[in-house]
Amino acid sequence: MKHLLFVDDEPRLLDGLRRTLRPMREECNMAFVESGEAALQELAKGPVDVVVTDMRMPGMDGAQLLAEVRKLYPAVVRIVLTGQSGKASTLRSVGQAHQCLAKPCEADELKHLIMRALALREMLSSESVRVLVGRIDALPSLPIVYTDLVSEIESPTSSMESVAKIIARDMAMTTKVLQLVNSAFFGLSRTVSHPAQAIGLLGLDTVKSLVLGVQVFSAFRGARGALGMIEQLWKHSVATGHLARAIAQSERVPLHLIEIAFTAGLLHDVGVLVLAANLGEPYQKLLQAAGSSGTPLSVMEREQLGATHAEVGAYLLGLWGLGDGIVEAVAFHHAPTQCLNRAFGPLTAVHVASGFDQESPAGSGPERPSVVDGDYLASLGMADRLPHWRELAHSSLQTEAVHD
Repeated sequence: MKHLLFVDDEPRLLDGLRRTLRPMREECNMAFVESGEAALQELAKGPVDVVVTDMRMPGMDGAQLLAEVRKLYPAVVRIVLTGQSGKASTLRSVGQAHQCLAKPCEADELKHLIMRALALREMLSSESVRVLVGRIDALPSLPIVYTDLVSEIESPTSSMESVAKIIARDMAMTTKVLQLVNSAFFGLSRTVSHPAQAIGLLGLDTVKSLVLGVQVFSAFRGARGALGMIEQLWKHSVATGHLARAIAQSERVPLHLIEIAFTAGLLHDVGVLVLAANLGEPYQKLLQAAGSSGTPLSVMEREQLGATHAEVGAYLLGLWGLGDGIVEAVAFHHAPTQCLNRAFGPLTAVHVASGFDQESPAGSGPERPSVVDGDYLASLGMADRLPHWRELAHSSLQTEAVHD
């Protein structure tokens, strides 16, 4: 049984939630309390999987409650259900809540969000890694990209286009703006998957608040060796994103799938960033050991951490409300045959693009054995497309990554 905790100072609203969620009683134990203080008492009694709280409450409000939950019970999924629509409120909650829903909320939407969160927890079975991911409120960016963004934001000639171009170069910034734009603050009817579109919806003032005010973006700080690893990861991620988009375009799939392919390619190794930023030197040694031994990184991660970087990345992105297409591509980019979806899509493009870039990192040096799964492509009936995609990679990868 899963354990859900709902917090709201309005008894009538809690009664409505009880009625709405009655069909879930066979799967979940649910508790309903009327204050943040009562919620913390309930959490102290035993394990809770998901907390759903109102934002505006007397005494301890929703943001304060979730800050305490994040500190004391970081593995708990944190959701805000609020009638507030102001920008300040949304920006205040962005570091504490994984996701934000607006009141009044459709019953099916709330159920879907809760069940999706529970499914994500099942995917990441390691409690220690769930705790690690649960503590994260932001991810560090490559210092040079962060510096470029701050300079552009402070420039009197800055524009949404110039800011979006910088953010689209960085997996940490892209992840955070997509989390925010897909929150209840905007009440969008569909998931936004491309950073440029997210910046257009957020507006330049909000992005300035994120950078200079709330400061949810930060530069990576660590030893020189760790920074070198992050720089290499950044180059690979940018290259994968551009090539995944080119592969999707070559197959003439709908535009929204092309956008998802680009973003999923940019974010496919975000789990490496999460682990590197939070585990420090031990994870750096694990990366070095995998590189020198030839053992797949995911195998060593499973042995030492109980989870792979693909699972960690997918879990974080899913918690933060990014779309299923991105989460699926990140989760299975090393093992696409484990995905039940058997059609060409963003996962296919990301798997192939990442594999190509690993064959010849940054377009230079001796080629390595291919890690592209030929059996997977054959199961899609697309094995014959591999030579065309490889030709596309050789001709366009470097040029597009530099000039886009």
